[in-house]
Amino acid sequence: MKIKDGFILRTICGEHVVVGEGLAQVNFNKLLSLNETAAFLWKEVQGKEFTKEDLVQLLLDNYEVTAEVAGPDVDKLLNTWIAEGVVE
Repeated sequence: MKIKDGFILRTICGEHVVVGEGLAQVNFNKLLSLNETAAFLWKEVQGKEFTKEDLVQLLLDNYEVTAEVAGPDVDKLLNTWIAEGVVE
């Protein structure tokens, strides 16, 4: 999967939010708020193809977390990104 073109991570008033830029995102009329960890993952994979396993490995490599915790957390994050239409 890949983050769709035109979605940009911005920091607004100390909050990490994904905004749509350009005509392709004309129906994206809301902000998607990300916590620090989700923003880290977004930055790491933006512009690249990635899998769930890639995201889990990024968490394992950069945070003190087990695969048993990281896996379900990544599932929740990806479900949100898919539901919001920011990945393809």
